[in-house]
Amino acid sequence: QVQLVESGGGLVQAGGSLRLSCAASGRTFSRDAMGWFRQAPGKEREFVAGINWSGGSTWYTDSVKGRFTISRDNVKNTVYLQMNSLKPADTAVYYCAGGSRYDWRYWGQGTQVTVSS
Repeated sequence: QVQLVESGGGLVQAGGSLRLSCAASGRTFSRDAMGWFRQAPGKEREFVAGINWSGGSTWYTDSVKGRFTISRDNVKNTVYLQMNSLKPADTAVYYCAGGSRYDWRYWGQGTQVTVSS
């Protein structure tokens, strides 16, 4: 089993940037797709960004395209989410997940991102 621990969340002003990290431990995750999801208060969890096992393919929800970048380092067993031009609407708990694009099998506990206006 793979354990995921997110970090890098915090409070930032609108227009600012944050970089989230997701460190994996346990069995290697290098053959799994990885993704970032978020859940705002009172809303369902939504997909944000995904990356295939090699990092050669990425995909994003429309609301973050051009602002967020997902990447991974399979040597460091870490996935990143660079978030730029943050908006108050990006405020949420951000979760890292692993598995495949249509079957996210394991999850981290989340990190809070708050964007003030």
